[in-house]
Amino acid sequence: MTDMTTMNARSTRFGRLGRVATKAVALVLSAGMLVSLAACEGQVPKVASADSSTHAPDLTVKQEEKIRSSILDTIDAADQAKSADGLSARLTGPELEIRTSQLAVASVTGSLDKLATIPRGMTQTVIPTDDGWPRTVYTITTTTEDQQSKRLLVLTQNSPRENYKLWGLARLFQGAELPKFEVPRLGTEMGTVNDSKLVATPAKAVEMYADLLNKDASSEYNGKFEDDLLRQELRTLDQTVQQGMEANKGTQEQTFTVPKDQIKVMRSTDGGDLVVARIDSVWTRQAGEGRESLPANNNEKALFGDGKATSTMKVTYVNVIAMYIPPAGSHAKITAVGAERYAVKVEAL
Repeated sequence: MTDMTTMNARSTRFGRLGRVATKAVALVLSAGMLVSLAACEGQVPKVASADSSTHAPDLTVKQEEKIRSSILDTIDAADQAKSADGLSARLTGPELEIRTSQLAVASVTGSLDKLATIPRGMTQTVIPTDDGWPRTVYTITTTTEDQQSKRLLVLTQNSPRENYKLWGLARLFQGAELPKFEVPRLGTEMGTVNDSKLVATPAKAVEMYADLLNKDASSEYNGKFEDDLLRQELRTLDQTVQQGMEANKGTQEQTFTVPKDQIKVMRSTDGGDLVVARIDSVWTRQAGEGRESLPANNNEKALFGDGKATSTMKVTYVNVIAMYIPPAGSHAKITAVGAERYAVKVEAL
């Protein structure tokens, strides 16, 4: 039985670099870059109120809770079994790939990464008023029991006869300010990748952010974005690893690309958009002086398995970025407010 049937038919996750890096590099990677993504507290979107709406949402808060609980039940069962079997019934998009990889690592290491925790409590949900499909719901969870940050969950429903699925998850950054949305009973209008009247369309903003991740301060778009925790952590990782690589005459490069049709958009009451998008990346590390390039940490070791090491190692990541795009004329910068990043494939070239 689908979610829509139960709704009364109303049509919603960085050991050493083998021999190519110094001990300092290995310690950085073993400790895990981007840990601070999960140990910080983002600010929940404030709720705006209004007296009227042209169309009431087809989804209620209680229905969203039931849908989310069903999704989390499926995830919990997969976590217990340390198997991704059955996940596709309730997960899709980047989150399905990330969770599948997390479970593959857990099946080897014996335990699931604590950063994979998804709290069951909810602090805010953003429900769409749109009549058609696909539909998107944004939900902000509570913090975890060990005080990791709130998660921004993106639930999607592709057609009226399909269940809602968890499409994406982003861990909120410390001090991140999210825009205001309407109260759930009034609902919020979904946006599109080509939304105008913003400092940049969502599609363009995501492309610009990928360019920032590739070029950092040398990107032509650097002045259009506030600096953020993900970029800071990746900058530190790159600088630290580069020192080790150069000491061994090796090289390393991370390349970020934007896949097609992997963006979700919700319009805020202040005229801006809260965008959640997938950005793929590949980290290529090449050892020097006839050395082998080995997995950098336990996660990479688990994903690499019994692979035969060569001088070059390629690690593929799925990144989920949440960003706020302000309205045109506000003179405000685009700001990343949360992210998730996890290796999904490790191979020797």
